[in-house]
Amino acid sequence: MPTNRRTALTLLSGTALAQALPGMTAPGKRKPNFIIILCDDLGYGDIQPTGGRLIPTPQLNRMAREGMVLTDYYAPQNLCTPSRAGLLTGRYPIRSGLARGVILQKDNRMLPLDELTIPAALRPAGYISGLFGKWHLGHLGPDWQPTKHGFDYFFGIPYSHSMEPLSLFTDTGPDALPTAEVPVMSELQQRFYSEAEQFITTHKDRPFFLELALSAPHLENYPNAKYRDPKMQSAYAEVVGEVDAIVGHLLDKLRSLRLEQDTLVIFTSDNGPWYEGSTGVLRDRKGGAGYDGGYRVPCIAWRPGTVPADTRGNAIAMGIDFLSTFCAMAGQSLPASTLLDGKDISAVLTRAAPTPHEALLLFDDEEVAAIRTQRWKYVAHTHFHGKRTRLDARYPQLYDVAADPGESYSVDRRYPEVLAVMQQRLAQARSLFAPLKRGYLAGAEQRLQD
Repeated sequence: MPTNRRTALTLLSGTALAQALPGMTAPGKRKPNFIIILCDDLGYGDIQPTGGRLIPTPQLNRMAREGMVLTDYYAPQNLCTPSRAGLLTGRYPIRSGLARGVILQKDNRMLPLDELTIPAALRPAGYISGLFGKWHLGHLGPDWQPTKHGFDYFFGIPYSHSMEPLSLFTDTGPDALPTAEVPVMSELQQRFYSEAEQFITTHKDRPFFLELALSAPHLENYPNAKYRDPKMQSAYAEVVGEVDAIVGHLLDKLRSLRLEQDTLVIFTSDNGPWYEGSTGVLRDRKGGAGYDGGYRVPCIAWRPGTVPADTRGNAIAMGIDFLSTFCAMAGQSLPASTLLDGKDISAVLTRAAPTPHEALLLFDDEEVAAIRTQRWKYVAHTHFHGKRTRLDARYPQLYDVAADPGESYSVDRRYPEVLAVMQQRLAQARSLFAPLKRGYLAGAEQRLQD
């Protein structure tokens, strides 16, 4: 492999080694539990801890006061399916063949069975895992269920609740036959939470990984009767209020079981908002090519006694980091053959350390659309008149994100040397991932390493 490609692979991939930090498993102490609350299409400006002003989110405010807000956290991609693939595998979604669009009803793509997922990686350390909510990583064929991809239990829907036909599945294991029912849409988020709470109670005495993948506030919105509020401006706002309440119930449940100091909870979203919702000061929306509004989403980390309270950390991070981080905190090593793009961000979460990333790549489908370092953002293309468009070479888009989070004014003329470095990084990344375009190519990654 050429030297420049090997260098790019080193810079953009790999897993950081576990360090002796607070939150790591000490001898004789129980391993930490991990919970990811993953919302669907929740925007950066939809909740108060990340600048929202119109929708009260008192429970998320409490979570932020007791934990850390990661202000510069990115979803793995700007659409649902690829983002969820990246979160579970610790890899850019192009590696698993799921970077192009979302899986629709007649689409037979799915997460490859040989992909290492968070629950599969934690299983050797004694973890039991459950997914409650939306899957959207395949639904056709005999092996689509999450229980065939590392989870021990699944209660949820196969794709977005706006897609039909829609069934609500209960799957108790890879060898069990799933059962299905017709969901009551206004009760769906409550059902997800209720089953997740029962899972926590049942397995409170052993380490667990739980993904609560709420299908809200993705349109259409179906507010639960308990959370309808005439003061709210829209059904979207009411649904965000319901999500907020669910977070509060979850944190209270952990405290009642005395699990709060043993459980790391991450609250985040799979991508930015769609037709409704707010990106706050950020530019563009879900699916909007290289600008932050489609990728940069709320992220709050909570674990009293381990995650410092009332902290805002601006280290760049991404959903691809959770697999490495959870394994490090659980004291579980990863197979040497596992090629990851995510990093261990334990130090970020426990002491607001600087990011371990030199750069993060933002993919739009299978194209690297932008690249972000701690200070700088370079955007290579956008959408114009409904078509993906490479930005005019006469107007390079280099942003000082710390000073201009809305990506309003390019500073390419002021920092030509930074522009050159960022353009070189982008070219290396595109060269690195070009062989993986248009689906998963067996052996392509091995050829890149040879």
